[in-house]
Amino acid sequence: MSELPGNPKKPKLKEEEEEEEEEEEANVSCREEQEEVLVALVEHRSNEIERINHHISNYQTKLIEAEKSLQNSKAKLAQLRGVSSIPSNSAKKDDKPLKTLRNVSEDYPSPSPSKTLRSCDSSDHPRSSSASSVSKAKTVVLKQKSERSRDSLNVKDRGTKRKFEQKEHKELIRLIARNSSPTTIKCHTSNQISSQHKRKLRSLILCPVNEQLFATSSLDGMVSLWQLQPRRLAASLLSTTDCMSRKQRRWAEDMAWHPSGHTLFSVYTADDGDSQISILNLNKTRGVTFLENKPHVKGIINNIKFMPWENTCFVTGGSDHAVVLWNESDDEEKKWKSKPLHRNLHSAAVMGVDGMRNKNVVLSVGADKRICGFDFQVGRADYKHQIDYKCMSVLSNPCDFNLFMVQSGEPEKQLRLFDIRLRKTELHSFGWKQDSSESQSALINQSWSPDGLYITSGSVDPVIHVFDIRYNARKPTQSIKAHQKRVFKAEWHYSQPLLISISSDLNIGLHKIS
Repeated sequence: MSELPGNPKKPKLKEEEEEEEEEEEANVSCREEQEEVLVALVEHRSNEIERINHHISNYQTKLIEAEKSLQNSKAKLAQLRGVSSIPSNSAKKDDKPLKTLRNVSEDYPSPSPSKTLRSCDSSDHPRSSSASSVSKAKTVVLKQKSERSRDSLNVKDRGTKRKFEQKEHKELIRLIARNSSPTTIKCHTSNQISSQHKRKLRSLILCPVNEQLFATSSLDGMVSLWQLQPRRLAASLLSTTDCMSRKQRRWAEDMAWHPSGHTLFSVYTADDGDSQISILNLNKTRGVTFLENKPHVKGIINNIKFMPWENTCFVTGGSDHAVVLWNESDDEEKKWKSKPLHRNLHSAAVMGVDGMRNKNVVLSVGADKRICGFDFQVGRADYKHQIDYKCMSVLSNPCDFNLFMVQSGEPEKQLRLFDIRLRKTELHSFGWKQDSSESQSALINQSWSPDGLYITSGSVDPVIHVFDIRYNARKPTQSIKAHQKRVFKAEWHYSQPLLISISSDLNIGLHKIS
């Protein structure tokens, strides 16, 4: 009987011990979750600091070069005016204050980090109240950083005349069709991201001054600004702007980036008195503005292209058979002045325009099968040629200043190469077979590689065709499977081993090459 009182106490002690163990395990799990969140946040912020330091280093180098160029220019100006030299102290007083490191880092916005820590989102794993609060706080911080990075895209106005990049001419024409075997490029990895456009994409252009930025437009009337993510095959959407025309609410037919990088130009139609050209200001101070000039008289404006010359100007070609030159002026009310170069050299719609770098010649091609080279200083066409099929676009070579390419409507012979010095002479032609359709679309575009040796072309099939101009065959050097539907364009990046493509599957393709 004396042992009975001790038996009922043992179960209670055991239950208390189990409760203590469960509580301790819960605390450990909570701490582990909090630690996981904080480790991920520390890693993200370390990477962000690394990116900013990289941009600061680049800008400091550019700043030193710009200061040297400024001093050289002032010294030359002083010599021209009869002064032996300009004192460096006075020059520094006249100079504008230098940017702080903070301002320098803001010129290149960091990619939106909202997707970086998605695996740590509180909705993915149930947590304790303390861990959940840490996650929510982190999400708010990242959202604020994302908004600030978008607002920091402030490309400053650099004036009417930019520092013109003098490129060296390279003789490539002698290499055309000389090799019996092609030199192929290697496509290592590809990634597709949603364009977030609601209708088919129309244009893809790269920023001429910021290697991380590119823009897309589509039939939904929206223009989207994108930023490539460093060391990743991905891009972040920075902004989307409604760029529909004023009256008819039409989408942009084509886009071009101002050489200074601070504005995007779009062209529309000349029908019913609608706006013909809009300017999207990336400083976000004025948004979208429309030029009052309306030199085209009817139909769609098919193409816009900034000329590769020192004086900033661009050219448009329209369905009214006209080619119009637009010059930038100092007049704030009429910033751009238009002048028709010709209206009668083409008997049908002008489908494409471009400029020759070493001459003041504007190339134009039309649905009338004609190729024209108009010297606007002399006021006449110095180059005329006509082929057997309609022409749909023209591209001058970035390295050989006498070479240009024309896209035609002839199957298996879509791309033609010409020398501006040789009249009525075709250097070489090549093309591709189409499996899904026999018709040739004017929405398919091409792009030169930075070295001027390769051409990429879209296709009504879901592939990117690559052509080596040194290859003597008339077929693609290679065809890269890139999308699910037709490819409109594949643009070579000018400083990275990268191809960027757009497709009617509403995706943007990023393709790492070598």
